[in-house]
Amino acid sequence: MNRIDAAFEQLRSKGESALIPFLTIGDPDLATSVEIIQALEEAGADMIELGVPYSDPLADGPVIQRASERALKNKISIVDCIQVAEDARQAGVKLPFILFTYYNPVLQFGLEPFFKHITEKGISGLIIPDLPIEEDEEVRQLAEAADIHLIPLVAPTSNDRVTRIAGKARGFVYCVSSLGVTGVRSDFHQGIDEFLSTVRGATNTPIAVGFGISSREQVERFAKQSDGVIVGSAIVRKIEEVLPLLLTESTKQEGLAQIKAFVSSLKG
Repeated sequence: MNRIDAAFEQLRSKGESALIPFLTIGDPDLATSVEIIQALEEAGADMIELGVPYSDPLADGPVIQRASERALKNKISIVDCIQVAEDARQAGVKLPFILFTYYNPVLQFGLEPFFKHITEKGISGLIIPDLPIEEDEEVRQLAEAADIHLIPLVAPTSNDRVTRIAGKARGFVYCVSSLGVTGVRSDFHQGIDEFLSTVRGATNTPIAVGFGISSREQVERFAKQSDGVIVGSAIVRKIEEVLPLLLTESTKQEGLAQIKAFVSSLKG
């Protein structure tokens, strides 16, 4: 069984919702990314999105853009990010890994070699925010053959489109809570509750909510309506805040402890 399916099944049996952190791999460096992943697991994360830094991240707000810029200065590639999954697994991390990448790095890698590689390195899911459903057939077929879940993003647009996207989903449906780019928010799309109800009615696949969620109160609010809650910018911002600690060996553990404490507070 795919690790994502197993995780949701286990959570469902306990009546719980998944906490799914996102981090930009290579910010501040690859070895520290592995240590952050370990801290996230210890903090109660149920699966983790591994963000591939990209020079033109259309879906990402300023916090994740800055993290990508820092990682790209270190010449972090998609190959490096995939290797971090294997390194974290060898360090004892058991959580499912979901690779979050734009399409161009996948295309440059080569589709068939890419899926062979991520399967070997222990990736369970894939999110490609700039690959629309109208153009994803080849990627979808290769993903299904490799037992990699191609996880779609669905925004509160037309009900017909929501239903079409959700009906093809594997792993979970990534429900975008707000129109626009990622980033910490206090307000969400006005029709968010109706939107989540529409997605829930369109699929038997788990649904998870992301974009803008940054506090325990918001996590609890959306956990009641979904199978998972994704927290990205708030965690990447916390990493940015403790960068001086992470970059000095004598203070690194303090920085990791602060990241862990923040994620633990989200989990409750």
